[in-house]
Amino acid sequence: MISIDFHTHTSASKDSLTSPEQLIRTARHRGLNRVVVTDHNTIAGALAAHALDPELVIIGEEIMTTRGEILASYVTEEIPPGLSPQETIKCLRDQGTFISVAHPFDAWRSGAWNLEDLLEIAPLVDAVEIFNARCMIPGGNQRASEFARQYHLPGTAGSDAHAAFELGAARLMLPQFMDPDELRVVVPEGKVQGRLSPFWVHFFSRYAHHRKKVV
Repeated sequence: MISIDFHTHTSASKDSLTSPEQLIRTARHRGLNRVVVTDHNTIAGALAAHALDPELVIIGEEIMTTRGEILASYVTEEIPPGLSPQETIKCLRDQGTFISVAHPFDAWRSGAWNLEDLLEIAPLVDAVEIFNARCMIPGGNQRASEFARQYHLPGTAGSDAHAAFELGAARLMLPQFMDPDELRVVVPEGKVQGRLSPFWVHFFSRYAHHRKKVV
């Protein structure tokens, strides 16, 4: 089995304090075998981290659509924000990416989903994020897990790390895989391991966002 964190950020994200070098050192130290780097609306940080450790890093993106955020793994071409969910998914499908939905029921996030919008895209995605370590809404992860089970979608897990110490707070244990097609096959066998991050980690994101605006 391998340990994968589906949802982490590097300094390419305006809300991140973690450089690609820090990400790789921390991931290796914590026994992660794969990390999907999913900066907001860019793959620049993922490309930088992948260049340093292509065995560890999977290039991903967290994309803001007009209805909520989508997580993609094995991205080869950056997808711009602001498209409809259906347009975003089509662009990702054209690349052969693995597509999941980020923190769907965390209503404190701008990328959360309304149920009716989520139902529209459920047949079009590969998975739903059922455990997000930064989920701020009590029961949000449980509701995502129940949604995935009801609509026969496998679940992913991610730390949503914006600082190195958060990396690996949530992970999925999977059989070995080599590409997005194999990932689709093994994800239903995944076992979530995770803990919620303390609420104060969100202040790191706000600080990073403010620092980048000042710079």
